[in-house]
Amino acid sequence: HENRENPTSRSQFIIPQSSPEVHMICVTGVLGATHGEIEHHLEMGRKLLAAGQLAEALSHYHSAVEGDSKNYLTYYKRAAVFLAMGKSKSALPDLTRAIQLKPDFLAARLQRGNILLKQGNTQEAREDFEAVLQRSPDHEEAHDQLTKANELEELQEDAHAAYHQGDYSTTITVLERVIEISPWDPESRELRAECYIRMGDPQKAIQDLTPTTRLRNDNRAAFLKLSMLHYSLGEHHESLNHIRECLKLDQDDKECFSHYKQVKKLSKQLDSAEELIQEERYQNAIEKYESVMKTEPNVQYYTNLAKERICFCLVKVKLANEAIDVCSEAHQRDPRNANVLRDRAEAYILNQDYEKAVEDYQEAREFDGDNNEIREGLERAQKLLKISRKRDYYKILGVSRNANKQEIIKAYRKLAQQWHPDNFQSESEKKEAEKRFIDIASAKEVLTDPEMRQKFDAGEDPLDPENQQGGGGGQQGWPFHFNPFESGGSFHFKFQYN
Repeated sequence: HENRENPTSRSQFIIPQSSPEVHMICVTGVLGATHGEIEHHLEMGRKLLAAGQLAEALSHYHSAVEGDSKNYLTYYKRAAVFLAMGKSKSALPDLTRAIQLKPDFLAARLQRGNILLKQGNTQEAREDFEAVLQRSPDHEEAHDQLTKANELEELQEDAHAAYHQGDYSTTITVLERVIEISPWDPESRELRAECYIRMGDPQKAIQDLTPTTRLRNDNRAAFLKLSMLHYSLGEHHESLNHIRECLKLDQDDKECFSHYKQVKKLSKQLDSAEELIQEERYQNAIEKYESVMKTEPNVQYYTNLAKERICFCLVKVKLANEAIDVCSEAHQRDPRNANVLRDRAEAYILNQDYEKAVEDYQEAREFDGDNNEIREGLERAQKLLKISRKRDYYKILGVSRNANKQEIIKAYRKLAQQWHPDNFQSESEKKEAEKRFIDIASAKEVLTDPEMRQKFDAGEDPLDPENQQGGGGGQQGWPFHFNPFESGGSFHFKFQYN
């Protein structure tokens, strides 16, 4: 567990087998080292420590301790290396041994008191500082640290009192100073994390709980809580990582294993759903996201996400009405979600409801102003709205925006027969029929030509003279560059079905 605090493994401190020093270390460990050999290890340890080569320094101090287990100074120096490596828990036994061997060793007393204070152990820390002051009444650092220990004890009592009264804000304020004095105390961080949870701030709770997994040897409770907090925030991969850490400590932990099964199942479904979207298997992705909502019905984040992605998929498969329904529900659940507004706008475009599409894109831009896709979508929706106020070829033929060529030709034939001018008697009726017939023919030409249809879908009318170079005098919109009705009433128009 010491390695959990610092990833450096003790195996790194071992000198390779080929080294001649190995034999010496083995012999000294069994037979006891000479004074010269111990001095050599201490000197090497000092030099390596000064050079920042901590693992190598520690190796020499291990040899010095093994060579002379009665030398208080070797324990003290090894403790200094542990502290430099951030392993305060390993330093404590060495400092305690040094004090046992030399009770008046004030430097070790002071160092141990400082560690105990940082760990939040006020009573034991106070005893060490008082022992220093007993032998050296004017010791300034010991005096300052004793004052801090007394302050810490009062603050800890204040924090617990405020917490039990339900005053979480005050508890947090008091604990800020507590943690400042005792940063290695897991209990104060756990208490503050609990306050943040109760105040609805899981992110800050995570920040406090994360270091406690290293400050306690077997902190399965913290790993479980961290996993559950990440899970509630929708961070399922992080959640899975933390719950696995809990099971590494004890694979039979029932609470951790139960939560692990849930997170793993949900995480797998979410990853699979996104893979299906990447593969453009939208119907399968919809089914997978419906499974997500069944697996986790109680955490709002996952239902919101599922609705958002189903909305996206329904637009992709061009089921406009279903998409509008799901997107509208997703929008109610998460009103500031720009992706939902973008997708609903596209569904409205499929339904030729351009005004609503423009409204949704404008709202989406408020929440995500730098998004190029939203900016381009808004421009396209505005163009389509402008065109629809002139001519909308889909509406003229009465077909949907995803109609295929056969459906377009079928609609054209039916309307062309219905609105042929020869079917009408009065002059006014004939003129109206001519106008309608020209629009019907124009719509058929644009929507059966892939290039022209693509332009129209992008918000440009390919038959609008304004969009054509040198376009001018002819009757707007007649696709065959002449109007058969201009030759007089005796003309009988015959049209081909192609």
